[in-house]
Amino acid sequence: MTDVEDTFYTEDRWQNWIGRVAEEDLDPENEDSARLLLNLQDDAAIAVAKIVNAYEDGRLDEEAAVDELTDVRDIVLDDVDLEDEEKRMLVDGVQTSLVCVFYAAEEYIAAGAAEDGTIEEYVHAAADAEANEDLDAALGYLVQAGTRIIDGDELDIALVEDLEYGLVSEWVNGLDSLQSAMSDPEVVEEEDDG
Repeated sequence: MTDVEDTFYTEDRWQNWIGRVAEEDLDPENEDSARLLLNLQDDAAIAVAKIVNAYEDGRLDEEAAVDELTDVRDIVLDDVDLEDEEKRMLVDGVQTSLVCVFYAAEEYIAAGAAEDGTIEEYVHAAADAEANEDLDAALGYLVQAGTRIIDGDELDIALVEDLEYGLVSEWVNGLDSLQSAMSDPEVVEEEDDG
């Protein structure tokens, strides 16, 4: 492996976030709770952005970049050990949002940015696919949107307001974190007071 190994994301880092979730009184309607969950999501998205940037800069070849993404995905999407069922559901929502982020980064590294449509077209196509209960197609469209975001196109977050709540809205939420991470891949401080 390269000397960048373990610098993108670690099991300890994820567990520190999960520990904070376990300690906090979480209420999704509360701004501090919502920020903690968003920071958890953004922190993982930043790791993905850093891997993509390392690949684009030539510090990682395609195989190493995909391996790094797989390592982060395995940490972040693993079952979470939380006794509180509501907290587990909230973290599960974060994990669901990040699924699309990982696939988009892998697709970008393997094939580059999608060229057939705009982010908006892909989001609408994903929403239509979800309405027809074709979740694989919906995810596929959003992965394509994600490659456009990595390539520098802008996701208009107002698109989310038009979506029915469901997997597509969660995945688009993840893509919003990816967009923030690509534009400013700075580590979210675990004790960030805002």
